[in-house]
Formats: sequence, structure tokens, C-alpha cells
Amino acid sequence: MTPTLRTPRLLLDPYRPGDEDDFVALFQKAEVSRWMGDGPSPEADDRALFGRIFTKVYAQGLFDVWAVRRDGVLVGHAEIKPSGKVGGHEIVYALSPSVWGTGLGTELAQGIVAHGFGTLGLTEVHATVDARNEASLALLGKIGFEHVRDITEDDGGVTRVLTRRLTATDKPPFAP
Repeated sequence: MTPTLRTPRLLLDPYRPGDEDDFVALFQKAEVSRWMGDGPSPEADDRALFGRIFTKVYAQGLFDVWAVRRDGVLVGHAEIKPSGKVGGHEIVYALSPSVWGTGLGTELAQGIVAHGFGTLGLTEVHATVDARNEASLALLGKIGFEHVRDITEDDGGVTRVLTRRLTATDKPPFAP
């Protein structure tokens, strides 16, 4: 079961059925979805994805997926999941443009990483980022992720694989 996490300004908790419209609205924003998977999807696909969080991910306990809330408002999405593409656990996160530039992305990524190291007992976590997504690359570099390799996608695009390894100074920035 996906645990609830807290960072200084964010609450990461399992999605509730009533979050569907906010989830879809987040992923329908072109500036958010352009960096996720294959880019913007039809609204029906995002609604189906939301449904699978309940019927597959939560029902089968596959991995942790959270609604990211600030002051009770859904402002993002986060997950940590096993990935054959990177050979370990990968973090995934998205925030509404309304909170970009406030440090919440750094806080969110640090919280997910700390959960991976603490609760999941991982010694490293990975992230995959489109090579053109300079903001995410800078954010992850700032919190200790290192570029380890590139993947050339079928469309010719380049995805950077970044890795953050557990260090002796890592401490969880959240309270369960």
C-alpha cells in the first residue's frame, strides 16, 4: 500500500477517486505532458491511466504512486517504480506550472528519493529525462543525480539516464 509522505510544504498521499479531474487537468497541460512519456495524450487516455492507478497499480501493489498536494490542492503527481529501462527503481514526478520556480520540484524529488532509500531500502535511484528538459536536468543535478548514459529513442530523441546513489549523509526529509 502506498504510504503517505510529508515534506515541509507538500503532502504525498494515494490518489482518491475524486482526484480524477485534477489529475487529468495536470496531464492535459502541454507544458507538463510534453516531458512525460510520448508527450500529450488525448483526455480519454489520461482518464484511463487514472483508472489503472486504482485497478492495477494500487490493487496489485505494484509500486508507489502519489497525488502531490500543497495546502490541500492537488499540484502534482509522483511515483517510484521498478524499471527495466534503467535496471532499478525510477522516480517520476510532475508539477503544475503554477508552482514552478518555487523549489517544490526539488523538495518533491528529494522526498521521493528519501522514501526509496529509507522505506524501500534502495542504494540507488534513477531518473530518465528528455535531454532537452534543462530544468529537470538542473534540478536533479542539484540534488546529487549524475548522468550515467543516454538512450536514443525510436524517434531519434535522446533520453538521459541519471542516478543518485545512497550516501552516509542521506536522511529522510519527510515524516510518515
